[in-house]
Amino acid sequence: MALDALAVIPLHQGPSFSKMPLRTEAWQKPGNLVKPPVPSKSKLTTIEAKRIMSVLDEAIYKVELVTLLSYAITHPEALEGMPGEGVAVAVREHEDLCQVLLGTISDLQEKDLQLQAEEEAWFQDCLAAAAQLKANLQPQMQKVRDSSRDILRLLLTDPSAARLLRLQALGRSPEAQRFIEGLEELRGFLFERLLTSPMEARDRAQFIQDITRRHQRNQEVIGALETELTARMKNRDSEVEKENFVIQELKNHLHQVLKFSESSLLRTKQEAEKQQKADSRASQARLAKLQQEILTLRSQYHNLVMENREAEQALRKVPAGGGHRGCRGTSFLLPGATDPGHHGSCHSAPCPQGSTR
Repeated sequence: MALDALAVIPLHQGPSFSKMPLRTEAWQKPGNLVKPPVPSKSKLTTIEAKRIMSVLDEAIYKVELVTLLSYAITHPEALEGMPGEGVAVAVREHEDLCQVLLGTISDLQEKDLQLQAEEEAWFQDCLAAAAQLKANLQPQMQKVRDSSRDILRLLLTDPSAARLLRLQALGRSPEAQRFIEGLEELRGFLFERLLTSPMEARDRAQFIQDITRRHQRNQEVIGALETELTARMKNRDSEVEKENFVIQELKNHLHQVLKFSESSLLRTKQEAEKQQKADSRASQARLAKLQQEILTLRSQYHNLVMENREAEQALRKVPAGGGHRGCRGTSFLLPGATDPGHHGSCHSAPCPQGSTR
């Protein structure tokens, strides 16, 4: 209920104008942009056109003054230096009316909240109080409107006071400034339309149609390119997915090969170690066998040497010229020959006594 009343508060405390799309965003013009036809006239010639522009200029001027009232209310020093007290008194009365109106709106909002929270027994009383506040709201709003008109009339009849108030343009709210800029933009558009003749209007309409058709063709081309781009992106994604799958397969295969190589290398190393140990044991066995054979041969050699020495000593003890029957021959070593393997060192000595067999 109270929200409906908020839409009719005074102009200097009105709703935010920032949501109104008055201007388009700045953009860079391309180099080959086709320019619209320029009006052949630069000044208004008809009385009707001049009257329209004067009305719009007067509206912009009034909006500039009205949007500075809130700043003048909150900053009384802005009114210092104005000739006469009429404007200052009217502004103070306007402030009182605005405060009363805002208080009524605040009370109405509180009543709405109470209507939502109170029990059924208090509902009728709150509803009646809210209705009374709404009934008082309309006259108060009308008083604020009338007060704004009175201040505006005083400023219009006193150009010096209006000029002094307009010097406080920096105190204007951003929303009001954007609203004024939108009105000025509307003035420029309307001025250009009033300068345009019917033939130029037809040319402009034709130009707009050409631009529209060109825009449609461009949109079709853009749509086709976007479709092609989407298809290419999809194909690229599928190709990338396939390549990733192949790469993953290669990685898995390489991992298996590395794992197999490591196991094969380990197995080969173990077999080599086993073979080395077996060869070492066989070599040790052969070495032991050779050492045993060497010991056996040394023992045989020693025995042969001893036998030869004994035989030599026995032969030396036999008297020269003496014979011994039945002596067949004796193997002995020549003096200085101690190696039984030395060929020719062992001779068979004939028996000193001839054989009589």
